[in-house]
Amino acid sequence: MQFGVFTVGDVTPDPTTGRAPTEHERIEAMTALALKAEEVGLDVFATGEHHNPPFVPSSPTTLLGWIAARTNTLKLSTATTLITTNDPVKIAEDYAMLQHLAEGRVDLTLGRGNTGPVYPWFGKDIRQGVPLAIENYHLLRRLWREPVVDWEGRFRTPLQSYTSTPAPLDDTPPFVWHGSIRSPEIAEQAAFYGDGFFHNNIFWNHEHTQQMVRLYRQRFEHYGHGAADQAIVGLGGQVFMAETEAEAKRRFRPYFDEAPVYGHGPSLEDFEQMTPLTVGTPEQVIEKTLGFADYAGDYQRQLFLLDHAGLPLEQVLEQVEILGTQVVPVLRKEFELRRPDHVPSDPPTHESLVAAGPASPHRLVLPSEALATAKEA
Repeated sequence: MQFGVFTVGDVTPDPTTGRAPTEHERIEAMTALALKAEEVGLDVFATGEHHNPPFVPSSPTTLLGWIAARTNTLKLSTATTLITTNDPVKIAEDYAMLQHLAEGRVDLTLGRGNTGPVYPWFGKDIRQGVPLAIENYHLLRRLWREPVVDWEGRFRTPLQSYTSTPAPLDDTPPFVWHGSIRSPEIAEQAAFYGDGFFHNNIFWNHEHTQQMVRLYRQRFEHYGHGAADQAIVGLGGQVFMAETEAEAKRRFRPYFDEAPVYGHGPSLEDFEQMTPLTVGTPEQVIEKTLGFADYAGDYQRQLFLLDHAGLPLEQVLEQVEILGTQVVPVLRKEFELRRPDHVPSDPPTHESLVAAGPASPHRLVLPSEALATAKEA
């Protein structure tokens, strides 16, 4: 099972001091988070993509390319890449280039994003979000799998005899996750292609997460990719840890109470009851995280959000240290003890996709009539 951290790159004042980091400081802090993740033995670092203040990660491949040059084993991903407002031609080029530079240590999570104004900024209509996601991804798949592409769709100019460069490393495209917290159409899309489904459940109760993941698993089996419990699932999480629960709550509460996303809403204790947030000891984090599989099934990737709400870098790095040395080793062991032999322990990697060969479902382009079936489902 893969464990890692993700960042949304918010520039938020520290409520205990009133000081906000500069954009430069925030970008440097995101890099430090990734380097620390590899140092303590985590598997994955993922960055969000935002094009508006107070966020800074507007160019994920630039950041991930810099991190790739400074790491050796860390898998680089996104949380998420905007499949609706980015041109799939540019996504194909950028992430293939990153894949080459990182020697295959790349996958990506595609999503529609959660910032409505981004659509008109890039000339798109938010009311077409789902059709954009479906059409753009099908084009992206073809660009990564066919040497010459002729294309005509609804949302971009046609392509005639177009070749995307560079081609994916070893002629093997990066593995794709489809990220969604509320859209069954995206779960359907992930299942149709046999791709991964990432449910960033940090703001949702487990009943909602269970419903979305169950839909994806059922449709994954329906499309013939394997049994429902073999579908490739990733989940989000959110923690703050200290030696005692009281100390963790004392230190984290000012950040929670003033956080731009959930501040001035439910209490910290209520939010912990409703969502995956865990503020307490490493043992409490282990116990609650192991419980995710009780409602989501055995899954393959767990990413934690640690660097948000104005938390200073030194505290974030302390949290990564605890996560990597005290929490994840136990989670690895316990999750694998409960996992049936026929259920994958890891999501596909570059190495496993190369070994599977060109007939692998992740390497194939589905015929146009099958795509039409998916759109209607």
